[in-house]
Amino acid sequence: MSELLVNLLGERLVNSEKAEVDVQALGSKLSLVGLYFGCSLNGPCKQFNASLCEFYSKFKKSSEHKDKLEIVFVSSDQDQKHWQDFLQEMQWPALPFKDRHKKMKLWNKYKVTSIPSLVFVDAATGKVLCRNGLLVVRDDPKGLEFPWGPKPFAEVVAGPLLRNNRQTTDISSLEGHYVGVYFSAHWCPPCRSLTRVLVESYRTVKELGQKFEMVFVSADRSEESFQQYFSEMPWLAVPYSDEARRSRLNRLFGIQGIPTLILLDTEGHMITRQGRVEVLNDPECRLFPWHPRPVLELSESNAVQLHEGPCLVLFVDAEEEGELEPAKELIQPIAEKIMAKYKAKEEETPLLFFVAGEDDMSDSLRDYTNLPEAAPLLTILDMSARAKYVKDVEEITPAVVETFVQDFLAEKLKPEPI
Repeated sequence: MSELLVNLLGERLVNSEKAEVDVQALGSKLSLVGLYFGCSLNGPCKQFNASLCEFYSKFKKSSEHKDKLEIVFVSSDQDQKHWQDFLQEMQWPALPFKDRHKKMKLWNKYKVTSIPSLVFVDAATGKVLCRNGLLVVRDDPKGLEFPWGPKPFAEVVAGPLLRNNRQTTDISSLEGHYVGVYFSAHWCPPCRSLTRVLVESYRTVKELGQKFEMVFVSADRSEESFQQYFSEMPWLAVPYSDEARRSRLNRLFGIQGIPTLILLDTEGHMITRQGRVEVLNDPECRLFPWHPRPVLELSESNAVQLHEGPCLVLFVDAEEEGELEPAKELIQPIAEKIMAKYKAKEEETPLLFFVAGEDDMSDSLRDYTNLPEAAPLLTILDMSARAKYVKDVEEITPAVVETFVQDFLAEKLKPEPI
């Protein structure tokens, strides 16, 4: 256990009194670590910090599990004085200010896309038990549900579900179906745009004879807005009045922003968190139920994934549809190998794979990251760390790709700034 935490956090943390905290000794007691990603200059972080302090204090005083939990602050502050001042408000340790590399590794490993964020991980394995700790602090102020591990979808969603004709059904209507869990709100323009596409996709999948159902989990700000928005949807919804169940579903899937479409198989196991991207990329629903593909063709609809962690992008000289296939076939074996390896460990893949041709999207990405115009060009882009790794060689072979990927994962490559 301690060895894993040392690998994850380093040998030493610091506390508000500028004293060092030995991670090896810390790890001998713990079963759960809460990684708190935040910044002193961020208003929501300041607000959440006060709530977390109250939660932490109560937990350490009264919970029977008080010795099994520790919080660790992972700061994105750029100014050491601001960081130090913020640390004074905390009762838990933090990664040292200068350990930027370790911080970025944690951001990428746990797919953090916004702050504040609190991710609870198993201290023995490093696996995520709860991705949305903000809701734990709000919904379980006494820590009675420790360690906040995932529950089966059927258990969390259990209860009446609405149809937009105001009739109700129960979760038995989901049995044997692929399920899309749709987190959305009427006030959110990207949500409304996606909903229009989803309605067509939903109907197409049904016409293809597939057992598919969707459940809307609203983030609307009033019952009236919910009812107006839900009237546009041909699927089911968790009642707006059942705030506790809506919150549990947000917590179960670690929702950090909307719109988000989670796709589940017929047993309730997750197929992908990227349902939005998959549906937008497949308007004819030929790839339903949208299992993750090892290699994606870079497009406007999936470019958002470039900001969710390190991505390998192979740029090639291709303008027409179909010309990217040889490039995809080149990198697909290593992509499949990486996906299988991390799936077996029940971990998210540390690297996404893309091929990019010659179009406006690729040109914009090259300009933004200041990449050479060469093609083919093999790169790994880490947007959150503002780092890039470039392999500019005359011939890109499977062996070149595999060595490049393995060296990156082993941290043997030297990054260049974006």
